[in-house]
Amino acid sequence: MSFDIALSGIQAINESLDVTSHNIANAGTYGYKANRANFATLVAGSQLNGVTVGSTTQNIGLSGGILNTGRALDASISGRGFFVTRAADNSLQYTRVGIFDTSLDGYLVDASGRRVQGKTITPPATEPGAEGDLKIPVGAIPAQITKSATYVGNLSADWAVKTPPAMGTVTPSSPPDATTYNTFKTTNLYDSLGTQHVLTQYFTMTGSTGGVATVRVSYALDGNGLDGAEKDLTFNTTNGQLNPDTDSDKTVNTLDMAALLPDTTDATLWPKFTNGANMNATVVVNYTGTTFFSGETSVASNTPDDGYSAGSFSGVSLGSDGSVIAKYTNGQTQTVGKVVLASFANEGGLTQVSDTSWEASAASGNANTDLVGVGVNGQINVATLEQSNVDITSELVGLMTSQRNYQANSKVIQTESTMLQSLMQAI
Repeated sequence: MSFDIALSGIQAINESLDVTSHNIANAGTYGYKANRANFATLVAGSQLNGVTVGSTTQNIGLSGGILNTGRALDASISGRGFFVTRAADNSLQYTRVGIFDTSLDGYLVDASGRRVQGKTITPPATEPGAEGDLKIPVGAIPAQITKSATYVGNLSADWAVKTPPAMGTVTPSSPPDATTYNTFKTTNLYDSLGTQHVLTQYFTMTGSTGGVATVRVSYALDGNGLDGAEKDLTFNTTNGQLNPDTDSDKTVNTLDMAALLPDTTDATLWPKFTNGANMNATVVVNYTGTTFFSGETSVASNTPDDGYSAGSFSGVSLGSDGSVIAKYTNGQTQTVGKVVLASFANEGGLTQVSDTSWEASAASGNANTDLVGVGVNGQINVATLEQSNVDITSELVGLMTSQRNYQANSKVIQTESTMLQSLMQAI
């Protein structure tokens, strides 16, 4: 009996050593969860009959450290949740390893080639659709015409008063006299075919009276003056704030491009319109937020709100909210989907299918999937990966303990053998 009991102890320790060595070997594996061997007593009837490894459990709920990788398609989860993937056999598998890429057929996949699950967004829509495989549109995006632009900055209260330029005679070869404006800024606009045009805004301080300063804005498109497009911006000289338009909380200038550009057929003056393109009928320039303080002129924003040239797909990245962002050669980005996370009532009940992947089971309960940060789901850290949660120090201590136990059980066998030998000699 002693032989069998000691032998069962050695066999159990061997299994425990297998678990420990596997943990140590995977200490550098991203998203790996440490295993633990659970010993159980063997009982035959009412007789104790040794020991065995009754089960092996993983510490799934304990997160590993976070490693910065700098890669735009790496992601880790802070808090609860698993990335959801679909394997080749259509089974759903769950992992904490967020090493993603795009497949040759355009799907977002993980390092094992499984398709990442999420909710697709089809621009210009912004609301996520049905949950499923996330497919990245890798085609080109068409040009979009500019309908509005924003200019926000500080116009210097130290400017000298000047007479605004006469825009009716301004051409590329006859720009306005620099003495007629205090400063100028340019903004890129796009026509119906995506050709870039330059809107020049000339700012001229025309006077200050009764606590109100007036700055005239005159315009030129591609160097040609837009006569009649002028806008007077008025500022409260007490607080430097821009006065809003009447019956509005904003200050805008709606450029009637249809009226301002009655004829663009002159290829000398308008070479960018020879392809038959047109500007939008109106372009609204918003100056809300512009100030009038002493000091230098500064610009906080000077961009079109919309409009761009055609662009080809150039790559994809992830957002901290789980957004899947397609990037294009024209500098534009579009959110084309959102990654979902899965949570379980009992994470410890998941069935392990690989070192870093699990499937749902009756013990774990069904997966509850939703967007990042919704419900119990945690947050995503982009350009990072979750490291193994293996505690090397604890594993080494366990290794030494197993060694001592192995030696002790070996000593039991050796002692039993000596006693039997003595008995045989006595007979």
